[in-house]
Amino acid sequence: MNFMQFLKSLDDLLYEVMSWVVFYPITFWGTLSRPWAMMDYADAQLELPEADQYGETLSPPLFLLLTLLLSHGIELTLVGESSLIASKHGLAALISDDTSLLMMRLLVFSIFPLIMAVRLVRRQHQGLTRDTLRQPFYAQCYLAGPFALMIGLGGLVTQTPWSWGHGAGLMLMAAAFLWYGGLQVSWFARKLELPIWRGFLTASIGMIESLVAIALLAPLLV
Repeated sequence: MNFMQFLKSLDDLLYEVMSWVVFYPITFWGTLSRPWAMMDYADAQLELPEADQYGETLSPPLFLLLTLLLSHGIELTLVGESSLIASKHGLAALISDDTSLLMMRLLVFSIFPLIMAVRLVRRQHQGLTRDTLRQPFYAQCYLAGPFALMIGLGGLVTQTPWSWGHGAGLMLMAAAFLWYGGLQVSWFARKLELPIWRGFLTASIGMIESLVAIALLAPLLV
């Protein structure tokens, strides 16, 4: 790579990173205010050529990653470095800095989109392939962003010295689960053309499977 090619690559990288400042809040607000439209948008974008995808928003996995980065930045401001970085037990020994901690959190919160997407594909009686899984996984990543932020903020508030912090943090995390779970119920009901009670059952099983997977992972980190 010659010097001019390097400058062009730097130009592209700088523009891409700075564009996140504009498109991240657009994506976040769209997910909060129009979750179904955003999920349908994610599905439709994957039908386009790769170069034309997500011209108006961030891609769902990038949105989830940046949301976790935002949550991590707030954590550093409020409570400082996570205890997981200092821990040398189990898989936590692999978390040696903020980057590896962020990647671990991305893995954990990606479990929810993955399991929900797998449940949808199986209930639709499609073959479980990389192609059939991609659309529902990407759509689910949009919902996982605000959910991860609310859970992260709730956990942070419980660690503050404020007298009301513990209760407020738990309430925020409960609200996150109610918001996320309610959207899952409606999503399964819409996608599978089910009555709402069956959508609730399908979503509940998916939530339980996700929490069990995370619970099995958690002891390895402490």
